[in-house]
Amino acid sequence: MSATDTSRPRSGMLGRATVNAVVAIFVLYTLLPVLWLVLAATKDRDALFSSDLLSLGDSSFLHNLRDLFAMDGGLYGRWYVNSLLYAVLGAAVGALVSVACGYAFDKYRFRHKEKLFGLVLAAVMVPQTVLALPLYLMASEAGLVNTFWSVFIPVLFNPFGVYLGRIFARGYVPDEVLEAARVDGAGELTTYARVALRMLGPGLVTVFLFQLTTIWNNFFLPMVMLSDQDLYPVSLGLYQWNSAASVSPEYYPVVITGSLLAVLPLILAFVLLQRFWRSGLTAGAVK
Repeated sequence: MSATDTSRPRSGMLGRATVNAVVAIFVLYTLLPVLWLVLAATKDRDALFSSDLLSLGDSSFLHNLRDLFAMDGGLYGRWYVNSLLYAVLGAAVGALVSVACGYAFDKYRFRHKEKLFGLVLAAVMVPQTVLALPLYLMASEAGLVNTFWSVFIPVLFNPFGVYLGRIFARGYVPDEVLEAARVDGAGELTTYARVALRMLGPGLVTVFLFQLTTIWNNFFLPMVMLSDQDLYPVSLGLYQWNSAASVSPEYYPVVITGSLLAVLPLILAFVLLQRFWRSGLTAGAVK
């Protein structure tokens, strides 16, 4: 065996070791804040500002949990329900709208289709914070400011979801199947609802997860639209409590515990739907 042949396995092992090291660094970078949040949620106010934060003894998690749901008359529970309504219901309706629009862009011919789709792609690059003020002015004209609808309606429309919907429609729904349904006498709505939508299941779940994450973490739009604390989502409510913690330190433990509970729905959604999500991400990769 030549020296070149012996050097190849060593270089391959070195390359794998480098990749594993880089992956391990990114995993630590991702998990360490979560680990800190879990440990901090079990500490009382005094332990948060001492060297006992990383110790595993003297857990105050249940006490912090009781304080969290009792603080300010139980506002956190209302904020949590609001976030579930904004995010889960908004992501479900928004995913249906996005996938339907993407399906129409892919399967139908109409005037200026590509130009309109170009506008959709351009809208993907527009930051949501830029749209907050125009949306506020429009909601003010419609009398929707400081209502549930002022936050719920804007999150239903997602240009990136429309783009993904077109990609999924092209990769999952063959034109031959639609043509066969039409030959059998099915109308366009029936063909979409009973044939195409079932094939678009993985894509629908993928768009739903993206929408869910975006809406759950939405902060700037509710801050602009809402002044009634009873309508706040978790993100805005915790921000308000965190601002008050500089004056009232008793808010620190409940903010940390509330932040820990706030990430649970996203983790649960990704764990339960990962099979569909992973298959949806590979749409079109294999023809």
